[in-house]
Formats: sequence, structure tokens, C-alpha cells
Amino acid sequence: MMNLLRRRDSDESEQAVPEARAATDASSLRAAVSSIAEHASSMGREAAEVRGVIDDTTKAAQRSAQAVSALAQRVQEITGAQQAIGQTTGESLQAVDRARTAVEGVGREVSAIVATLRQVADAAGGITQIALQTRLVAFNASVEAKRAGEAGRGFGVVADAVKDLAGKVEASSKQIMSTVAELNARIEALATEIRSEPGAASEGAFHRALADVQSGVGRIAEAADGSRTICADLGERMGAIEVEMRGTGAALDTAMTRSESFLRLSEKLIETVAQCGIETEDTPYIRAAQHAAAQISQLLEGALRTGAATLADLFDESYQPIAGSNPPQHTTRFVALADRLFPQVQEQALALSPKVVYCIAVDRNGYVATHNQKYCQPQRAGDVVWNTANSRWRRIFNDRTGLASARNQRPFLLQTYRRDMGGGQFVLMKEAAAPIVVAGRHWGGLRLAFQF
Repeated sequence: MMNLLRRRDSDESEQAVPEARAATDASSLRAAVSSIAEHASSMGREAAEVRGVIDDTTKAAQRSAQAVSALAQRVQEITGAQQAIGQTTGESLQAVDRARTAVEGVGREVSAIVATLRQVADAAGGITQIALQTRLVAFNASVEAKRAGEAGRGFGVVADAVKDLAGKVEASSKQIMSTVAELNARIEALATEIRSEPGAASEGAFHRALADVQSGVGRIAEAADGSRTICADLGERMGAIEVEMRGTGAALDTAMTRSESFLRLSEKLIETVAQCGIETEDTPYIRAAQHAAAQISQLLEGALRTGAATLADLFDESYQPIAGSNPPQHTTRFVALADRLFPQVQEQALALSPKVVYCIAVDRNGYVATHNQKYCQPQRAGDVVWNTANSRWRRIFNDRTGLASARNQRPFLLQTYRRDMGGGQFVLMKEAAAPIVVAGRHWGGLRLAFQF
């Protein structure tokens, strides 16, 4: 009897060892899977951060490249303007030379005029002498006529008339001589101003002015040539910088692609862990997203049954822009229905945890008809930063994360991303998404975002 009891105890002990070992193995497996999930989550967070930094750097590099390209274009325009200046200054120098030649011709004509005026003055002097002599002869004739008495009276009248006429001729001749002298002085002064004689101690004022103009135009031409040389060098340097920036942009694109692969790998690890049936910190959010997606599907199908909306209404993709909105907002034929049905599901999901940031239903193009109530604020005119953070309804979020969640048709999708809050502010978070199906057609997705 004692032997039988000992044998039975031994069998039970041997049976308990594998069960305990299996329990230990299962516990170890759960711990290992949980550790993998935790590390995958951390890796995803770091990958999202790196991807965000690379994205910011890429955009900054693109803006810098555009600025350099625009500046290079301006330099080319400046170079063209300087070439035009050089051409114009060359033409100006030629015009100065032509003016100088023309003035020298005028100077020669002025000298001829001076000579002619001198001849006129000489002729006027001769006329004055003749008039003076005529007056003397007429005076003598008048005296003789008076001596002759009555017989010489007629001759005396003629002699007096001749004497008066000679006086007038003499006065006119003297006036001509005075005027000619004045003209001669003025023209001589003009000739002095425009005279240019080889070997002369000094040139006239006009030629000095032309020389100053010529010198100034020459300096402008030299400055334009120097500036053109500098701009050419600057253009070469900027071209080299632009090439380097394009190389940097290509390297950043490659880095972005690698970081994208890294991020997808971390998300795949998290999804794989979640599909194992082992509870992780993400499991409640995944279930909440799936549950909310099913509720939205039921509400939309109910609207179809009651005639509150047609299938064409629900799948309307004719997004009508809202005038003056910034960031851009749009309307569709199902916005009124979404405003009435979606909040009851979306607001309830926010109560799941303080970590939940938002819960929204989007169509397959990432369009958000209605957001959580706190993000459905009317836009403020001119305040883009505030609008980006607080007026997130009626908008299309077709970025990497938004479009992936909207078009996902697997049971769930878990992503890590940076949420743009406007003004260069970003918030790092996770997002669980589940598909929304209406009448057998994929309508969009339910996006539930939560903090790490």
C-alpha cells in the first residue's frame, strides 16, 4: 500500500513539472513580446523624430536652393544691366567725340563770322569817313551858296539836304560799328569757350565740360566692367553652391527614404506584436479605433436605409473650397450628415484615456468632414497658426500618415508620426486606424491618435 502511494505521488509530481515549466515559458514569452513591443515603440518614436528632422532639413534646404537660384537669376539680370551700361557708356563716349568734332566745326565757323564782322566794321568805318567828307563838302557848298545870294539859294537848299543826309549816314555807320564791335566781343568770347587748339595752355570751358563728361562716362564704364567681373565670379560661386545644395538635397532624400523604411519596420514590429494576441500598451487604443470604426459604419449604413443620404452623397469627392479659408477648407454633400452623426462616436472615444488627442472619421482621401468639437473652431482671418491648431475640420489631411490611415483596409494600422500644430510646432504621437466600410465599399478610416 505504501508503495502504491509513493508511486502515485511520484507520477503527480512528474506531471506538475511540465505544467509549471509551460507556465514559466508562457510568462517568459509574454515578457519577451512585451519587451519587443516596448523597444519597437521606442524605436518608432526615435524614427519618427529623425524623419521629422530630416523632413524639416529637406524643406529648409529646398527653400535655400530656391533662394540661391533666385539670387543667381538676379545676378544674371544685374550682369545684363551692366552690359547694357557698358554699351550705353560706349555710345556716350562716341557721342561726346561727335559733339567735340561738331563744336570744333562751330568754332571754325565762328572764326569766319568774326572775320566777316571785321570786314563789316571796316566797311562801316569807310562809310563814316565818306559821310564825314561829304558833310564837309556840303558845308562848304552851303557857305558858297549863301555868298552867291539869290542865285545860289536853290543850290544851298540841296547842299543843306546833302549835309543832313551825310550826318545821318555817319550816325548810322557809327551805330553799325558799335553793334559790330559788341557782336565781335561776344562771338570772340564764344570762340574762346569752344576753341580747342593743339598745344594750347588751356582749353575753352565747353571743351573742359566735354572732357569732364567724357571722364565721368569713362569711370562709369570702368565701374561697370569691374562690377561685371565681380558678378561673374559671384555667379560661378553661386552655381557651385547650388550644385552642392542639390547634392545635399539628394542625400537628404535618400536619408528620408531610409528613415521611412526604418519607421515602417518599427510600425510593422508593433503590429506583429499586437496580432500575437498579447496585451501591450497599444492594445486598448487599437480596440477603441476598431470599435469606433464599426460604429461609424453602422451610422452611415443606417443613413442609407432611412434615406437620409444616398451612396453618391457619402462617396462625394467634389470638395468645394471655402472662400478665404487658410489653411484651405472644403465642403462635400455629406458634411451635414457627418456633423450630426460623427460627434457621438468621436467624443466618446476621447474619454478612453487622457492620452487620447483626437478621434476622427476621414474618407479615403483624408478629408475630415467634422473633427472633435474642440478642433471645430471657426477660422480667424489672417491667423494661420491659430487656424492650423484649432480649426482642423473641413480639411484634407493627405500627408503620409493621414493618407495611409484613410486608405488602410487591414483590421488595423498603427503608425508613429509628428502632428503639425502650425507655426513650426509639432507633437509626436501614435495613431491607431481601422477601416470604415459602407454597403460593402471602403469609405475611409477611423483615426485615433494618442500620446506616448
